[in-house]
Amino acid sequence: MAAGVKASELREHSDEELVTKLREAKAELFNLRVQGATGQLDNNRRLQVIRREIARIYTIMRERELGLSAAPTEVTAS
Repeated sequence: MAAGVKASELREHSDEELVTKLREAKAELFNLRVQGATGQLDNNRRLQVIRREIARIYTIMRERELGLSAAPTEVTAS
């Protein structure tokens, strides 16, 4: 079963980690589209899961930009 990443899990990541996850998801989406075009795609549902994951990442990044939510702060030991 193709399971995506929950928004609550994504909110725990820093901005840099979100950008990295976004790049990975876009690369995977590209690869899945190529597989679909060549007839090698086994799981069509994975396309939808990855598209929604990309949308979730963009939403969280926009929330932080608007100040609706904050990036997690690192706890440093004193």
